[in-house]
Amino acid sequence: MKQAYPIIMSKGSERIVVYIPDFDINTQGDDYPNAMEMARDAIGLIGIDLEDDMENIPLPSDISAVICESSDDIVTLVDVDFDEYRKKHDNRVVRRNITLPAWLDAAASSEKINVSRVTQEALKEILQSSN
Repeated sequence: MKQAYPIIMSKGSERIVVYIPDFDINTQGDDYPNAMEMARDAIGLIGIDLEDDMENIPLPSDISAVICESSDDIVTLVDVDFDEYRKKHDNRVVRRNITLPAWLDAAASSEKINVSRVTQEALKEILQSSN
C-alpha cells in the first residue's frame, strides 16, 4: 500500500527537524533530502509496527490542512510504500516446518542442498510471478 503523507520541515540550528502530523512524531536530517528520507523511514517503521499489532495505519491528511508554526517551515509530501518497506527492512527469520518425502530429503542432503534456501528462492519466485 503506497501513501503520501504531509510533513513539516523546520530548519534548526544544525539540522532539519521534521514533524509528521499523521503519526504525531518527529525526526531529523542533516539536510532537506536526508530529512525527507528520515521521515519516510520513520513512517515506514511505524506503519509496519502498526500492521504487526493488527492496528490500522492512519490515512494521510490533506496537505492543505497542515498548519505550520513558522512562515519559514516547509510543508511537503513524502511517499511511503509499506509493502516495499517491509520487504526491505523486515528480514527477521521465522522458523517453519515443512514436510518432504524421505527420499527427497535424503537426496537433498546427499547433494548438500540447503532446503531452507531453496524453499525461500522458490517462494520468492512464485510470489514475484503472482504480482
